[in-house]
Amino acid sequence: MSQADPRLLPRIGDLEVAAVLGSSRKWAMFCLFLIFSRAFSQPELTFSGYVADFPTYQRSRDLVARFFGAERDQYANVTRIRLRPALSLWGDGQLSLEYEVSALYHSTPIVFQVQSEENKRQVVDWTWNPINEERFSIFHFVDRFHYKQGFAFGDLTIGRQRIAWGTGRIWNPTDLFNPINPAAFAKIEKDGVDAALVKLPFGSFTDLSLVVNPQRGWKEYNVGFRFRTNYREFDVSAIGGQFDKRLIVGGDFAGNLFDAGVRGEGIISAASNQLDSNIVKLIFGIDYQFTPQLYALAEYQFNGEGRSDRSRYDLIRLAMGEILNVGRNYLAVHASYLVHPLVSVVASWTRNLDDRSQFVGAAASYSVTDEMSLSVGGQLFLGDDFTEYWYYPNALYLKADIFF
Repeated sequence: MSQADPRLLPRIGDLEVAAVLGSSRKWAMFCLFLIFSRAFSQPELTFSGYVADFPTYQRSRDLVARFFGAERDQYANVTRIRLRPALSLWGDGQLSLEYEVSALYHSTPIVFQVQSEENKRQVVDWTWNPINEERFSIFHFVDRFHYKQGFAFGDLTIGRQRIAWGTGRIWNPTDLFNPINPAAFAKIEKDGVDAALVKLPFGSFTDLSLVVNPQRGWKEYNVGFRFRTNYREFDVSAIGGQFDKRLIVGGDFAGNLFDAGVRGEGIISAASNQLDSNIVKLIFGIDYQFTPQLYALAEYQFNGEGRSDRSRYDLIRLAMGEILNVGRNYLAVHASYLVHPLVSVVASWTRNLDDRSQFVGAAASYSVTDEMSLSVGGQLFLGDDFTEYWYYPNALYLKADIFF
């Protein structure tokens, strides 16, 4: 696994530009139809983005390094330039793009990289890899490209977009698109999803979202809904649909219990051709602002897809990024403290309650200016041989961000 950025690096393809354009023709034609079906009125272009540099040092266990044919000590550096132009075509229509150029250097073959080889939620592989050497690579990719149009009945967004469901802070079982592994400390954005999203409002704090997400090849589709409303001091949601040939129902809530915040979410999932193959996933969390400077949260996860016996862990699916955890019961605690208006520190602890492996993380960040920040941090993984977090390398990292 690469702690430089597990799951951060997208799939690398060698598609020609013409092939990419041909594969995306259906999306492009639909977007053009929406754009030109209305008259242009004072289009306005906005531009933002950031540059980030992320040098890391990682140290794997000797047995793990030898198994994957890598050096025990690893050095890596990821440099990312992300550009985010947005074009407002009229009062209720906007075309948005997020384009990234990334460079990766690693001193040794990457060990146990938790990263999906192919994003099943993206119809088109919009990546370009002009340099792909043994230890150094540069690639470009489009992570967001969507058109949003407001109508009297609601909003329609079509194209590559971010769809994030759920209320959990560490885990998100109701996020059926691209949840993030809690051990991936360098992950910033969720991967974009190629989808059509309709959001229908029904009054204050109540709305219905309908999603259609075609799969690569256009032969299969994920479809789902999320109905959200408010009851007293709680926001509640219900979700349902079919994802990856599995029928899913679930829901989430978030609200206040006295002075603390509480939240939870869960799903029941079954194969569409075998309804008795139920899998339950759920989380429950609580957080509290102790002082204006000190904030803390705790979250529990039950992963019905996992195993209590370490000899039955599905490490192949974990390494491919298809699942986030291999165990069943987890507990995480996170705290942050504002030392100074410009300096903050965070600490976290996550434990697999079944095999007792765990990891701790800590980081400190300094806001140099309103546009620039510097961070230093690390992760320490602990556990007996062949437990879940035994496979992960310990890591130290630096990070510099410049926003514009």
